[in-house]
Amino acid sequence: MMSELAAGKKIKVLIVDDHPHGREGIRDIIRMDSSFDIVGEADSGEAALAAVQKAEPDLILMDIHMPGMGGLEATQQMKLLYPSVIIVMVTVSDDSTHLFEAIKRGAQGYLLKNLAPSSWLEYLRAVAVDEAPVSKELAYRLLREFDPAQKTPARTSPSDWPKPDRGDETASPLTNRELEILEQVALGFSNKAVAEAFGLSEHTVKNHLKNILQKLHLRNRVQLVRYAIEKGMASGDNKPR
Repeated sequence: MMSELAAGKKIKVLIVDDHPHGREGIRDIIRMDSSFDIVGEADSGEAALAAVQKAEPDLILMDIHMPGMGGLEATQQMKLLYPSVIIVMVTVSDDSTHLFEAIKRGAQGYLLKNLAPSSWLEYLRAVAVDEAPVSKELAYRLLREFDPAQKTPARTSPSDWPKPDRGDETASPLTNRELEILEQVALGFSNKAVAEAFGLSEHTVKNHLKNILQKLHLRNRVQLVRYAIEKGMASGDNKPR
């Protein structure tokens, strides 16, 4: 996806919402940015599955609540059939339970319908190149999912986090710097915040993340977060320095 943007190719978008006015509103926002091309629309999860096969979108904007097959089930099925497609949930509520479930089923992010169009487009451009950070709330929920005893305190920057005990690093294919960056990404920090914390350029952080994904055979930032938590690389029970 990143190479497509760099080459000036448009990102193909499929809109999924059971309300005509909802699809119209999303359509109006997407058309503000020439980087995106709307290749189809669907009013249900079942219709979306059929549309994906025909339209071959790069990015799907998926409503969570729809009659019949809802957005969560449709997301899970799509990721099984088309693992490379990017799915962003669209919702009127920031209910963390639904959003967390969507992430677990393969979605890469979410957008609230009441956000300003500029915020939508900024976020979607970041998602398209896998630079949109997993929100801290979702990162913490993933952390608690694997260790319910965790009491994850709020942090404001990567430098606030101590180095967790990684255990035996000899088995890891990652360098020490890559491990440090992976830890911060898993805690919900953006490329910019990680770059500032380590005195690097954002371009360098992006290159590190690309190498990390390749070494770990992962597809996106959300999978990186889950991997890091499963491996115990993100720990919130230590005291800040």
